Amino acid sequence: MSNRFEIVVPTLFGLESLVSKELYRLGYDVKKTEDGKVTFDGDFDAVYRSNMWLRCGERVLIKLGEFKVQTADELYDNVYALPWEEFISKEDAFPVKGRTIRSKLNSDRNSQIMIKKAIADKLGHTYSIVRLPETGVTYQVQFTIINDIVTLMIDTTGVALHKRGYRTQANLAPLRETIAAAMVMISYWKFEEPLIDPFCGSGTIPIESAMFKRNIAPGLTRHFAFESFHQFDGKVYNDIVTEAKDSIHRDVTLDITATDIDPYAIEITKENAKRAGVSEFINAYKSDARKLVTDKTCGSIITNPPYGERLSDLEESKRLYHDIYKSFSKLPKWSYYILTSHEDFEKEFGRSADRRRKIYNGMLRCWLYQYYGNKPSKKK
Repeated sequence: MSNRFEIVVPTLFGLESLVSKELYRLGYDVKKTEDGKVTFDGDFDAVYRSNMWLRCGERVLIKLGEFKVQTADELYDNVYALPWEEFISKEDAFPVKGRTIRSKLNSDRNSQIMIKKAIADKLGHTYSIVRLPETGVTYQVQFTIINDIVTLMIDTTGVALHKRGYRTQANLAPLRETIAAAMVMISYWKFEEPLIDPFCGSGTIPIESAMFKRNIAPGLTRHFAFESFHQFDGKVYNDIVTEAKDSIHRDVTLDITATDIDPYAIEITKENAKRAGVSEFINAYKSDARKLVTDKTCGSIITNPPYGERLSDLEESKRLYHDIYKSFSKLPKWSYYILTSHEDFEKEFGRSADRRRKIYNGMLRCWLYQYYGNKPSKKK
């Protein structure tokens, strides 16, 4: 097996550039950035390290091949030709899942069956077995067929990267951890300044803020699919885990406040923060965002106010946005970053954003509205 291969990191739409920057900071050169995915070259060390450290990516996939097809026979032949035996042993399981978009082969199910058959035939021929037991290690095969281009990959992550492991409880329509991390990374918040989330929900934004500023690797307390792979090098991975633990900034003092009008949300936030190891940095208590007060001169508000299924009707959301503007505007030197799917948010809020950025929360199109207080200094 080659020591190096292409690695694909799927992302939510709008987070591709952030994942590219994260990979660059990890020391990897990005080959290609497309809608919903970032590709770079690496080895198993890169697989371990990117799973451990990526805050905004969804998965880490090893790419086996990419080709153009228009018929089922072409799909079978090209899949069969790939070196599956370099990863999958004769006892291993290899479930297949994926999707087709704007292609001649337009059935997800039929494509899945054909890919599964081609892999099984190739492995059966390689190992001289008529029937593969699939009782060993699981190698999840993922495919996409977009505009007749087929991409075949093996998932090294398992449970998606946004599931860090600290959030065992969540309120209605919780914010995905990868988006919360992205909001913090996009903001100009400095750790020496206070941060407030007045709609904390299950505490995702405050927790991701604390983890980011303390340099806590998001994958430090969870497990990954690659740990069961035959190719897994425990010593190399243990060194990466030790390095991640040693990299935590233990002398950082943070001033993070998490409030919500729902007392149950505060309970969840406290429990999740404790599980994430950052409870000592987050002051969580019940409060109404429409009555936000602080004696701090400047800082950042990073929040995801209720929208969609989290509010009973449109008029209620309009009143809420108008009311929180009156509250936030009393803090002229503060910056605030507000994520919502409401297209007329700026009108209802009462002020045009200094900058806005489109981000998809799953399939829901949202905007991150950015309002600057003190002019942000240039980032290095």
